[in-house]
Amino acid sequence: MDALTVVSALVALSGAATTAVLGYWTQRRLRLIELRNLMDSYGASLAWAAYDLQARLYNVLYGHEVDLSPGPSRGFMTSFHLQGTPEEREYVRHSTVFVLAEYLGWVEILRRDIQFLDLGQSRANQRAVTVISSIGTVLNRTSATDDNTLRLWRAEQRAIGELMVHPEGEPGRRRCLGYAEFCEKLACEEVYRRWFAPLLADVDRLAGNTGPAVPRLAELQEKLIALIDVLDPKAQRFPQFREAARAARSVRRAG
Repeated sequence: MDALTVVSALVALSGAATTAVLGYWTQRRLRLIELRNLMDSYGASLAWAAYDLQARLYNVLYGHEVDLSPGPSRGFMTSFHLQGTPEEREYVRHSTVFVLAEYLGWVEILRRDIQFLDLGQSRANQRAVTVISSIGTVLNRTSATDDNTLRLWRAEQRAIGELMVHPEGEPGRRRCLGYAEFCEKLACEEVYRRWFAPLLADVDRLAGNTGPAVPRLAELQEKLIALIDVLDPKAQRFPQFREAARAARSVRRAG
């Protein structure tokens, strides 16, 4: 083999190696862009789900404060569950369980499609993982002083989330069940009745006596607000809510 042939072979080998390396880093960069786009899209849906859940918790907690205050005013649970029409009572039961389940559904979707750690050293992503994990801890916690209303073990959280993922979705385009679909499945499918019956009973118990659950539900609402802060750092989606949340935090801390 002459020198020219050797040089040509080395050049070809070097070019192939360079192409392979460039191809690897190009694919990795495209994958990171894809994952970040998914995080933006799914993160917005998770933020809305967190907002809806914390809003219901606010209604429950603030309504409890109203019920304790003197006067004829009645809070959310008393007005619409204990003293409401049968339709209002069912709405409170179903919608309260739905907003919790929808949140868990979006957490499950992110777990399936994003695989958080694939986003590398993203600080926002790391904060999101930390807060989501802390929310799971609050939902999972057992307390001697709390009546453990709306408590879900971590495996139960996953199971509820799995049931809320729409069966027609595909990676990158998944979505949760809507409220009407959720209510229909709850009425017609035994698997949904079996998994959600304990949560519906918890809502009934919460309406009867909110007090024991207040500390844990208040902590859960706080952590949901913290998650919204991470997912919507510039307050583009919930600007008025952010001001109200800050004011509510100040009042609670002062109290």
